[in-house]
Amino acid sequence: MIKRPHLLWLLVPFVLYIGALPFVNRVEPVLLGLPFLFVWLLGATLLTPVAVWLTWRGDQQLRGEQGKGAGHE
Repeated sequence: MIKRPHLLWLLVPFVLYIGALPFVNRVEPVLLGLPFLFVWLLGATLLTPVAVWLTWRGDQQLRGEQGKGAGHE
């Protein structure tokens, strides 16, 4: 069992940048006048802070639960 499953959000940028790169490395189709690879990397760049924020939020919730369980406020 994973003690901190929210850390799995950090795999999202890895998969978007490295794991999917062989599948999206092409010029066609063109979206908004930009090559597909550029649009993919732009989307990955915009989603990376979201993944980091979700990880941080999960860590904060876990700390809150641990504090309440130990009798600390």
